[in-house]
Amino acid sequence: MKRYFYIAATLLATCLVGCDDEEFLDREPKNILSEEQIFNNEDLVLAVVADLYARYPEYQALNQQNEQADFNEAFASRDEGRHQNSEYGYGNWGWWDYAYIRELNIFLEKIETAEQIDPEARERFKAEVRWLRAAVYFEAVKRVGGVPLILQTMEYDFSGDPAYLQTPRAKEHEVYDFIIQEMNEVLPSLPADASIKDRATQGLAQALKSRAALYAGSIAKYGAIRTPEVSLPGGEVGIPAEMANGYYTTALEAAQEIIAGNAGAYALYMKNPNDLSANFGNLFRDENGNPEAIFVNDFKLKSGKVNNWTLENQPLSQSEEGTTGGRVNPSLNLVQSFELIEGNTYAPFKTEGAGGNFIVYEDQLDIFAGRDARLYATIILPGSTYRPGGEKVDIWAGLYLPATNAFVSAPERGQIDNTLGVQAVGFDGPINRFGGTAQTGFYVRKYMDPTPGAGQIGTQSDVWYIRYRYGEVLLNAAEAAFELGQPELAAEYMNQVRRRAGFTTDLTPAEITFDRIVHERRVELAFEGHQLWDLKRWRLAHVKLNGQNMDEQMLTQNIGDAEKIRTQVFGLWPYKIYSPGAANHNKWIYDIVKPSAVTGADRFRLGNYYSEIDEDIRNKNPLIVRNPNQ
Repeated sequence: MKRYFYIAATLLATCLVGCDDEEFLDREPKNILSEEQIFNNEDLVLAVVADLYARYPEYQALNQQNEQADFNEAFASRDEGRHQNSEYGYGNWGWWDYAYIRELNIFLEKIETAEQIDPEARERFKAEVRWLRAAVYFEAVKRVGGVPLILQTMEYDFSGDPAYLQTPRAKEHEVYDFIIQEMNEVLPSLPADASIKDRATQGLAQALKSRAALYAGSIAKYGAIRTPEVSLPGGEVGIPAEMANGYYTTALEAAQEIIAGNAGAYALYMKNPNDLSANFGNLFRDENGNPEAIFVNDFKLKSGKVNNWTLENQPLSQSEEGTTGGRVNPSLNLVQSFELIEGNTYAPFKTEGAGGNFIVYEDQLDIFAGRDARLYATIILPGSTYRPGGEKVDIWAGLYLPATNAFVSAPERGQIDNTLGVQAVGFDGPINRFGGTAQTGFYVRKYMDPTPGAGQIGTQSDVWYIRYRYGEVLLNAAEAAFELGQPELAAEYMNQVRRRAGFTTDLTPAEITFDRIVHERRVELAFEGHQLWDLKRWRLAHVKLNGQNMDEQMLTQNIGDAEKIRTQVFGLWPYKIYSPGAANHNKWIYDIVKPSAVTGADRFRLGNYYSEIDEDIRNKNPLIVRNPNQ
């Protein structure tokens, strides 16, 4: 404390002796920019806009590993406690960030008076921030329902009565209508340039409009069918059923603007037509002329903005520093959903023959043969390689001894069994409750960066995260067309996505069903942050996550049924046959398991459809009504 006093006294004395008081006080600070300086300089305005983009809210993105396991599409290998819970909290996935909205509104008011900025650039900045504000309101409405639409800055007059600032929640459909209207208005001021990936464009405006309208249409239709009790009399939650077709029409038309090339030259990524799995995998890593990405969250090495997806999910046996990896283990529930190419059919993996005996596979990958090419690009399977041309991952749970029908394993990765004198478990597991091993038998591949250094704590990865892409636009169009009774059009759009995945026989219009719509989005968009919002808008979350315990039969039946429950995570564990001298020695069998850490069965309550608005917020503004069923 004394040291700080001397410093302060010295500074004061220096100021008193060496400064002219008025000159000193009038001197402009060198480390702070005034609003006038910022809004008279195009580069500085761009920096402010970049900062606003950087605060775009996300859920289940690249740096949010454990959230990928929230709905049993994966097992959280280093956070297994979440698989022992049953109910989701009412406050989960909430939003109430009006500080962010205020800054967006301040920007829009300031840019109006920025006369030194080129008019065309000023209009583009304004359109970008209006896009961003609409996108934030979209995040708000899909989380908590209708929220106050604050479109101007609010100032407190210190009168002691803040009542004039209290604004009620808008109706849910009014927020969606606002988003759609904003996209219509900002469109002319945005570039129709598909090479721009990290700023608002006409393609992005149409993509947001399509996605938001699809959500609103789904809530209107399926809310009335499945959850009429999830509503409020004032319309803050719930959208009238008669509005559904209008929203579906808007969603379809916006998607078609992109598909027709009117918003820029977007297309499905097809740089590797001879290897469709590699092609689908590269879609998420190729940042050079990628025609499919519409809007991304960009990262850059040595900039302070990197992602840890690869670091946290690399196979342990090939971890760059030997300690970190394997956090997200995709569930068998998801993996078995990738169809067989032949016949466009769903099928569980065959582990046992008619007599109940294990089916023997020559190679670990044989059990996965003939499936949708997206499977191999989304999941690291047992017997596959992590890096192109590299070593195989070492995923196997133990040894199977046919002579005694016994299983032998070990508690440590790659451990030698003292009795048999051979390795008894893979270096990647699965070892039950051993964090980082493949406890479902799988690791995640989508977005994994094989670049050396990406798996190191001090480096990490700069692979971008795609928030909007053309493949989703096609599926939006397919779903909207289906809901509008245009199955031919729906099939046309969906089959484009499926052909890219290797399907050689198109689905007919008659085969386009609601189940198909739900299924196709699940496998195409896995680990891209759509799980929760799709289940909510279709009002399927409380059906699929109903709190019921699952058994193996429930897991393997009715694959492709949109209402099939998904309350618990299952795995598929490979075992190596140990039978020296026998024909099947060192071949493989598989066993379906439920990891022992999975003791809870997830239950999504009706009160989870719209996140709880905190009591403190409601106390400060009594006009904010509480969400239903909480």
